[in-house]
This record gives sequence, structure tokens and C-alpha cells, in this order.
Amino acid sequence: MTVIQLQNINKTYGKGIAKVFALKDINFKANKGEVILIMGPSGAGKSTFLTIVGSLQKPTSGKVLINGKNTTEFSNKERDYLRLNEIGFVLQAYTLVPYLTVREQFILVDKVKKQNNLSRNDLEKLLIDLKIDKLINKYPGELSGGQKQRVAVARALYADPSILLADEPTASLDTENVKEVGSLFKKLAQKRNKAIILVTHDSRLEQYADHIYEMMDGQITKKK
Repeated sequence: MTVIQLQNINKTYGKGIAKVFALKDINFKANKGEVILIMGPSGAGKSTFLTIVGSLQKPTSGKVLINGKNTTEFSNKERDYLRLNEIGFVLQAYTLVPYLTVREQFILVDKVKKQNNLSRNDLEKLLIDLKIDKLINKYPGELSGGQKQRVAVARALYADPSILLADEPTASLDTENVKEVGSLFKKLAQKRNKAIILVTHDSRLEQYADHIYEMMDGQITKKK
């Protein structure tokens, strides 16, 4: 099932001779149950792509369809609601609150999104799947990089989004942890029926992807 589709997306910044084409005629789709890599060097347009997919900014032209709805026509309030309920973010810096334990990270989500989060039983199963169920009373400063990554993934999935977006999720991880995180994303996509889109330059993740796209100079090409 296609959960997100980009149709003829263009994004420009500036005007006249200062005009920059960040994205050029992008067409893309992602289905539930798949892991998709968006690869390319710095400056290729990956971050702009991610912010448009995540409804953090609007394209200059084209359509972004999420669950069949054209989000480019949404008001700011509707886009906020969309991000809260349908899109989970996992950022390179993890963005865990340093003075909250792992357990309290989820309580914080409850305060922001009061309904339709995972049940306590489902959360416990997720923590076990991610091998962080024994870490619930730990603070972020007491966790390894791989453990922080898994907590960030769990927190994003706790809101039960249909789309999970990750920005350079393995940039600071060694090869063994990359294998663990890659396997985790693959398992989560299939078991929990999520569309998982990873923006990365890390070729070590390629073996875990259902589809691979390469971005270069604001254009996208499907490799797999």
C-alpha cells in the first residue's frame, strides 16, 4: 500500500541570479512494509527532500500525497496534526531529553500527543524487540550510541506513525551497530507495517533496503 507519493516536486530558494534549485522534478513513492534509502553526498538535496516528505516545508511546485491526501494544500495546523500522528522522526543527534529517563521520554510524548499512542502492552513489546526494556530507568548520558538510537526509534514509533523518517541514522555508529540498526529497521518495517525512509550516505545500509534512490544535484534516480 502506497503511503506517500511525491509528484513532480520542485523546490527553489532565492530569486533572479541568486535562485537555487534544491529539488528538480522529483517523483517518488513509498509503501508500507518497506525500507527505502535516499543516498547521495552533502549538498545533493537529501535534507530538503526529507523536510518536504516530513511536511516541515512545502515544495515550490508539485504534490505531496500522504495516505492519498494532498498535503501541499494543508493549513499549518493540518500539517502539525499530520506530523504528530502520521510521521515519526529519528534525527542524527537522537534529540533525547537529557534529564529524562528512557521511561520518561514516552511520558513526554503522552503530554504532547494525548491519544492513539501505543498501549502499555504494545510499548513493552516494542522495547523488548529493540532490546532496551532493561534500560527504562537509565538517562541518555548512561547509554551507548546504539542504545540511544534504539530509544529514539522507540520514541518515534510510540506515536504509531505510518511513516518513519531517519536522517543519517548510522553516521556515528561502528559497523557492528550499523548491522544491528539496519536489521532493526528491516524488522520494524515488515513486522509493524511501516514505511521507513532513511536519508544517508552510509552504503553499509544498502543490504537492508527494499529500494535505493540516489540524489545528485537535486535530482533523484532509482538504483534498486
